[in-house]
Amino acid sequence: MSFVDRKIEVRPSRGDAPFKLEEVFFSRTDERGVIESGNSVFSRVAHYDWDELHGAPHKLIRHPDMPKGVFWLLWDRLKRGESIGAYVKNQAKDGLSYWVFAVVTPCEGGYLSARIKPTSELFATVEAEYAKLLTAEAEEGLSPEDSAKRLLERLTELGFDEYEKLSTHALSQELVARDTGLGNPPNLKIKKFHSMLESAEELTQETESLVQEFEAMRTIPHNLRVIASRIEPAGGPVTVLSQNYGTMSRDMSEWFEKHVLGENSNFSAIKSTVNLSMFAECLASILRDCDKQLSTEQNDHGHIDLEREHELLASLISRQADKAETGLRDVSIEADRILNACTVMHRHFLGLSSTRVLCKIESARLSRDGETLTTIIDQLGVFQARISAQLDRIGQLSTAIRASEND
Repeated sequence: MSFVDRKIEVRPSRGDAPFKLEEVFFSRTDERGVIESGNSVFSRVAHYDWDELHGAPHKLIRHPDMPKGVFWLLWDRLKRGESIGAYVKNQAKDGLSYWVFAVVTPCEGGYLSARIKPTSELFATVEAEYAKLLTAEAEEGLSPEDSAKRLLERLTELGFDEYEKLSTHALSQELVARDTGLGNPPNLKIKKFHSMLESAEELTQETESLVQEFEAMRTIPHNLRVIASRIEPAGGPVTVLSQNYGTMSRDMSEWFEKHVLGENSNFSAIKSTVNLSMFAECLASILRDCDKQLSTEQNDHGHIDLEREHELLASLISRQADKAETGLRDVSIEADRILNACTVMHRHFLGLSSTRVLCKIESARLSRDGETLTTIIDQLGVFQARISAQLDRIGQLSTAIRASEND
């Protein structure tokens, strides 16, 4: 739609600027945030002629209802070379407002921002949180950075320990809601990523529970040593068995906590990689729609080099698609490592089971304290059964993650 056509577009006198669910628009800026290009939907919704947009700072369309902390977070990520997404309320030239979910990514010479109309259930929650944050900025005199910190603290309370996790979740939810609203079939790739994240979340719970079992089991070898001190001289068989059992169970717990739960562990890598891959896939999907939208506006772009814009979009789409695929391969590798970890744990358990059998034999020949020793050994059996079941479940979840990657 040309500016002349936009001039005769029927727009309300107040409220929201016309912006259809099926529409997608983009703008491109230099590294300072000065507008260099964009498609016609951007011009039409913002209600500016391109002569007014070109060379203007992108904050030209910033709405006063937006907390400054949100933009601090966006620029912080962009300056690190990262892509990021956020809900943003903009203001058109005629005072009308319009909400978007914007995904901003570094590109040649600056940044490209692609926007869709938000309609998911999450949108209402974020809108309410923005209003609270805006009030805090005004009443408490928060700096943009302090406002960003306040927002991150609130997101943690809502279940997002990193802004990037909210960004990925919101982007995927908006695309799902958009497809539903347009009557499109579900995006199978997004569905696959959600399945992987669900398995990863359950994997977290099972792993944390497993480490708790290890911690609880550590008291049993101590009890064995107490009994051993009463029934045999130092260095006797029960003492040696209790020491072996304590060492093996402690080593297993520490190994699993380091390699599966640690900050740089296999599991942590899976969660972050799935999130990054899903974000890249969703971003590629929006950029494809931007390219299609631009193609429908072929005769309305005297203000830009159309061929260059298509080439730039194609390059960004390829980059994000490659990032998503690479991430999936990395997830498969990490899932394999966790499966191998479970195999190692089971092997250790064979050693623990053998030790337990030896303890059982030793208790049978004791007339005094043998019953107490048997009770403790039976407790070990219960712990081992639970831990074995959890190791099996962790292995199943890792296999499910690998299967999702190959679907």
